Amino acid sequence: MYTPPAFKSDDATALAFAAKRGFGTLIAVDDGGRPVASHLPFLLHAEAALAPRIEMHVARSNPLAEIIARAPDVLLTVMGADTYISPDWYASADQVSTWNYVSVHLSGTARLIEPTANLAHADRLSARFEADLLPKKPWTSAKMTPARREAMLTAIVGIEVTVTKIEAQWKLGQHKQQADQDGVIANLEKLATPTAAAYLQQWRTWRAGGA
Repeated sequence: MYTPPAFKSDDATALAFAAKRGFGTLIAVDDGGRPVASHLPFLLHAEAALAPRIEMHVARSNPLAEIIARAPDVLLTVMGADTYISPDWYASADQVSTWNYVSVHLSGTARLIEPTANLAHADRLSARFEADLLPKKPWTSAKMTPARREAMLTAIVGIEVTVTKIEAQWKLGQHKQQADQDGVIANLEKLATPTAAAYLQQWRTWRAGGA
């Protein structure tokens, strides 16, 4: 990922953001040199002194599983909120339009998880996202009939990625003078659209020192 110095992020912040987002695009390259991608929820494990690990799964019919078995180098891209920035919003004259966003790229080596680990993986994944719905009582796979649960587990292939490279950028206009930044935020607040609101929430979290 090309990242100008003003927008670079440290690894810990990038990993925290990716873990919280929990959804990204996994990309592998097939035998013909063609990129193949799928959009997947994931869990990210970042224990001290160990390489970060990502766990996810694809449908058994998804070609990514076979591709990874032969060519394990993969890239997971994780996007945050983004928005168009109009030059009219800057206090300074003679500006150009741009797009602000947050993006994390995690490169690594993938392996297929043994089918016997699918249940534990699926339970961890659902528990992670059910927690976001509290106070709703979390759904668990125990609510499924045994036959349906087994059919679900047979239909997926688990994937674990050991992260070897972390790239990230927070392109939020921080290289602009304060008056220009203030103008952008004020105009996004006036828009009051879902896209603007999501971007503003992300910007405020970043300004507060979070991911």
